[in-house]
Amino acid sequence: MRVVFSVRNFWYLKFFDRVIDELVRRGHHVHVTAERERHWKEAMEQLAREHPSISFTTTPRVATTWLDLSVRLRRTIDFVRFLTPAFAAAPVLRLRAEARAPDFVRRCMRWPILRRPHVAYLLERGLTRIESALPVAAALRELLHAERPDVLVLSPLIALGSTQFDLLQAAQSMGISTALAVGSWDHLSSKTLIRSCPDRLFVWNEMQREEAATFHRVPVDRVIVTGAQCFDQWFDRQPAMDRDSFCRLVNLPPTRHYVLYVCSALFEGSPSEAEFVARWARRLRESTDPALRDAPILIRPHPKRAYEFDSVSFDGVSDVSLWPPRGEVPLTDTAKDVYFDSLFHSAAVVGLNTSAMIEAAIIGRSVHTILLPEFHDNQGGTLHFRHLLEAGGGLLKTSHSLDEHHAQLRTVLAAPPPSSLNDAFVQAFVRPHGLQRAATPIFVDALEQLAVRHRAPYVPPLWARVVRLGLWPLAVMMRETADTEQIWRTGRMGAHRDRKRAHQRRRKQVLRWRTAFGSWYRNLFGRAS
Repeated sequence: MRVVFSVRNFWYLKFFDRVIDELVRRGHHVHVTAERERHWKEAMEQLAREHPSISFTTTPRVATTWLDLSVRLRRTIDFVRFLTPAFAAAPVLRLRAEARAPDFVRRCMRWPILRRPHVAYLLERGLTRIESALPVAAALRELLHAERPDVLVLSPLIALGSTQFDLLQAAQSMGISTALAVGSWDHLSSKTLIRSCPDRLFVWNEMQREEAATFHRVPVDRVIVTGAQCFDQWFDRQPAMDRDSFCRLVNLPPTRHYVLYVCSALFEGSPSEAEFVARWARRLRESTDPALRDAPILIRPHPKRAYEFDSVSFDGVSDVSLWPPRGEVPLTDTAKDVYFDSLFHSAAVVGLNTSAMIEAAIIGRSVHTILLPEFHDNQGGTLHFRHLLEAGGGLLKTSHSLDEHHAQLRTVLAAPPPSSLNDAFVQAFVRPHGLQRAATPIFVDALEQLAVRHRAPYVPPLWARVVRLGLWPLAVMMRETADTEQIWRTGRMGAHRDRKRAHQRRRKQVLRWRTAFGSWYRNLFGRAS
């Protein structure tokens, strides 16, 4: 079997390295293609060196005439989607999508009638149908033709500004079986819409199956619950160092149990978590309880927001360590050892909203969070955070003040909970097929079954060709007048920020419209004339 894995960047190896290893062990060939090759490329190179049947490349950028129109359409669909009732409880998601929408769309959507739920729903469905009529890029078809895959696996597919939808459509047009593999626990509820449904959707649990149906209208028979394959590696892992050796590595006293704080990848514009962590640490040191006042603190910065700690000082706070100092993605064996040991040797784990809480649950640690107003958008303002509160009876020990939080930590430090503390949550959320049954083999079995499934190539219907022909002059005009890279990144035209460039382009706009319309007219009526 030949499998092509399409990922946003090589960061996603942390989610699927076990799956790739299992595929190789069963004798299959795996080709990984990433949209952004420069990120974490070293881990991919190491994996390819270890397994000759693994190869990788960069996904071609779809620099076609239709690029700017398709990007605007997708940004518009994403914005309109978050106006529907399903996302009423997550306004921060709507605001994020609105900020990335084209300027013209944001102005139009200020009209109250267009923001009504049923109107937004109809707009989303109509724009999605229009987007599906756009042509498939030849470069992506060539990539698939060269690799000749039996199945294409995409993750996350729902990233804003991604070309993975184009690759999915290219595979469907060639009759290649396709699958979407959920990479993280928030992907189905906080990202973009799954516009073109793949043959299979691999999810972790029943909660994600429900999200696939509610938020993306994926047919139930296409959803397969495999468990969270990305967490299999933590179930059978043993610490690389004993507790004393690890504490010496991270510069903490080995004589006392430490509390681990795991930082999160918060929304852009959120308050500094580093400043909160410093305040949290100082309050622990001011406690009248010796168990809290003397407990060492290990802080693990998130690699995407580690820069926040550059402006934060822990002067006067004893026994505090940042490790790794700039954060680290656990992709290599050494990084995984350090990460696992930091969780394993801790007495309790504290954070706001991060997948490290799930990994701490697997290892059997007590997991705590503080529900403060300044971080509401990243906790109660998201839809996936509720899983940590509800799945299997709930994982998190929540508090609404630092005093209440201290009382919970005091209990844990005085009497460590049993290792089976989180079993109900782990079985409901991570391993729904049983705590002793790994998710990776279930995932690979389903992938093998999909690979032998015959799929007829998708042929665009007549209406799609008509829509495509009608949109072609608009696509040409947008391509000629837009700043492509700026649109790719933000969904907005860079010319709007530069009056001189905008004026020059407006002068040429009439000519470009005439050229585009003339070409369209000749294509449509040339033979008849």
